[in-house]
Amino acid sequence: MALLSDGSALVAERDSGRVLHIGADGARSTAGSVPGAVHATGAENGLLGLAVRPDDDSTVWAYESTSGGNRVVRMTYADGKLGAPQTILDGIPTAAHHNGGRLAFGPDGDLYVGTGDAEVRSRAQDTGSLGGKILRIKPDGSVPADNPFRGSPVWSYGHRNVQGLAFDSAGRLWATEFGQDTWDELNLIVKGGNYGWPIVEGQQAHAGFHEPKVQWHTDDASPSGLAIVDDVAYVAALKGQRLWQVALHGTEVGTPKAWFVGTYGRLRTVLPVGEALWLTTSNTDDRGDPSSQDDRILRLRLG
Repeated sequence: MALLSDGSALVAERDSGRVLHIGADGARSTAGSVPGAVHATGAENGLLGLAVRPDDDSTVWAYESTSGGNRVVRMTYADGKLGAPQTILDGIPTAAHHNGGRLAFGPDGDLYVGTGDAEVRSRAQDTGSLGGKILRIKPDGSVPADNPFRGSPVWSYGHRNVQGLAFDSAGRLWATEFGQDTWDELNLIVKGGNYGWPIVEGQQAHAGFHEPKVQWHTDDASPSGLAIVDDVAYVAALKGQRLWQVALHGTEVGTPKAWFVGTYGRLRTVLPVGEALWLTTSNTDDRGDPSSQDDRILRLRLG
């Protein structure tokens, strides 16, 4: 989901490549689609991310899987309709699983992109690959001069499958990440940081690697979307079927608290909208137990 300036939002459908406009009152219309988005039955690829700059609704950025790899595109947005996509970053590896796909604009005005290792673990430690990384690019796709690896969009590495990106009040970047069989993670991201995959998973004291600030057993999380409101992180959990709330205290965290455990099934994305959170379910993705209302967007009042 991507928030627009009038309190409405654009919502991507992974399987179809369609983008919907959802009004602040819940009214729904079709804004368009992202041509080329490829989703295979039972896989995790497709139309995976949307972003809009906070001060400008005229352009929409999207992350999509194609037959030739994952890529970032941008499209004009006017009169409720999307224009044709222009590729600004490609060469991101794709596979049936571990495609990442989250997009977020930082307070620096740059676009941050979460990717996955696309089922090849060694990519995460290879700074020459765009897989298993968090990337940072300019809105036009060019590489900022102060990125940690000259001429490369790589911002941090050693990630298995980045799912959520959000910034706190001090401009620090936080990210959620799928672990394998043991630990899922909430990480505080630093420029050029190595987060250890596939050498370590979870909180292990290992020289040269950044430990997660929070780890969850995979049955309790599969942490996907991330939002931060007033320095409180909200994490939508898929397998864990709950919304995690984590207070952020500078670079440290409080004890995570779980909400709605099992109530709405698998939760994919969380988006702050005014004094509320919009929360999407993901029960029709071949892994959930959908009700007659799924999939849906829930509106939760904060406070």
